[in-house]
Amino acid sequence: MMVDRVITPKISDRSSKYQTIYEVVRKIPLGKVITYGQVAELAGLYGKARLVGYALFRVEIESDIPWQRVVNSKGEISYSIARCGGDYLQKTLLEQEGIKFKQDNRIDLKIYRWLPPLDLMDD
Repeated sequence: MMVDRVITPKISDRSSKYQTIYEVVRKIPLGKVITYGQVAELAGLYGKARLVGYALFRVEIESDIPWQRVVNSKGEISYSIARCGGDYLQKTLLEQEGIKFKQDNRIDLKIYRWLPPLDLMDD
């Protein structure tokens, strides 16, 4: 009899993926945003936008990782009660960087989306 097993990534695997995600996010310039999906692609984690969200959820607010510059594909802050108000802080921090929100609370990605160089992670 064959038993299906769920393979859970080792903590070190997850940790190294998180570190790659943090490297990408640290490169986002002031006054620009990027989507979770874009971060995943730049980190070589295609289709893993949710993993980017999990990684950023673990970041301390006062860290050197500009977590606030990552938004969803609609240009919105992904609000969650689990963030204990951090999502409201995210909007404030982005506004302090000069990012303007439209009336529907979205960021115009045509204006504020960061388009990184193709060789971003070759440094």
